[in-house]
Amino acid sequence: MKNRLLLPLLLVAICAPFSHSARADVSLPKVVIALKPDKNPEQMLEERKTLSDFLSKKLGKPVEVIVPLSSSVIIEGFANGTVDLGYLGATDMVAAQKRKAAEILLAGELDGKNSYQSYWLSLKEKPYNKVEDLKGKPVAFASTTSTSGYLIPVWDLKQKGLLTKPNAEEYFGAGNLFFGTGYVSAVERVLNGQAEAAAVSYYVLDKDKHLTVEQRAKLKKVAEQGPVPTHIIAIRSSIPEADRAALKSAILTMNEKGNEELRDKLFTSKLVEVDADKHLRAIREALEFLGDAQ
Repeated sequence: MKNRLLLPLLLVAICAPFSHSARADVSLPKVVIALKPDKNPEQMLEERKTLSDFLSKKLGKPVEVIVPLSSSVIIEGFANGTVDLGYLGATDMVAAQKRKAAEILLAGELDGKNSYQSYWLSLKEKPYNKVEDLKGKPVAFASTTSTSGYLIPVWDLKQKGLLTKPNAEEYFGAGNLFFGTGYVSAVERVLNGQAEAAAVSYYVLDKDKHLTVEQRAKLKKVAEQGPVPTHIIAIRSSIPEADRAALKSAILTMNEKGNEELRDKLFTSKLVEVDADKHLRAIREALEFLGDAQ
C-alpha cells in the first residue's frame, strides 16, 4: 500500500538505462530521487531526464527522478524505503528528521552563505510597499510546508508584532489564505487576481528559473524577510554508509566546471556539506511558534 502511494503522483517515471561500462559505486539496484514540485511541470520534465542521465553515468546504476505532488509524499517515501534522495526545504527536512526518515546530505550555498531571503510579491501596479500594507488582503503561500513561502513570512509577522497567534488569518483575514503546491502556483494567484500578494523565495523574482520573463515583468517585491536556510538534498536514513558516501561524491561532481548549469537549474546553487543542527536551528524556533512540522 505504501509503495502504491507514490504511483498516482508521479508525472512520469524516468529510468536511465544501465551502463555496463560504468563502475557501480552503490549497492542499490536503482537510485530514486524525488524533487519538490515548485516549477513548471514541462520544465521539470526536461530537468528530470537530464539529472537521471547525469547521475546514472556517475553511479553505474539506473537513476529514477520523480516529482510527487507534495513534499509530504517525499517524506513518506523516505520512511517506506521508496525514495533514496530528495530535494527539500528546511521545514520539510525537520519533518523528515522527526520521523527519523531522512538526514541532511548536502545543502545549497549562495554567495558563500547557507541562507537567502523570502519575498512578498505583488503586481507592479498595486499600491503595496511593505508587509503592513497587506493586512486584511487575500494572499497566497507556496505551500503549508514551504520554508520561504510560508514559515519564514509568518514568523516574520510574529517578530514584527503583527501576529500573536500561530494562524496567519489573524492578520490577513478569515478565508484570505491560499496554499499552493509550489512557488509557481502561488504566484499564479497573484497574476490572475485571486490574491494580492504571494510569499516565495527571492529567486522566483530575481532569477530566470521558475517564471517566464513576461510574468516576472508584471511583479514587484513588496517586502523581504529572512534569513531562510537553503534547500537541502536529503538522504534516506536507512541507506548504508558506503552508499551514502558514493551518492554524496556523485552529486558533488555537479559543482565541477561544466556541470554548474545543470546543478543551478535543479538545485539553484553550489552544494556543500553543512552542520545539520546549525542549519535548521532558526526553523526549529519558528516551528515552536507555529506548532510543528507537518
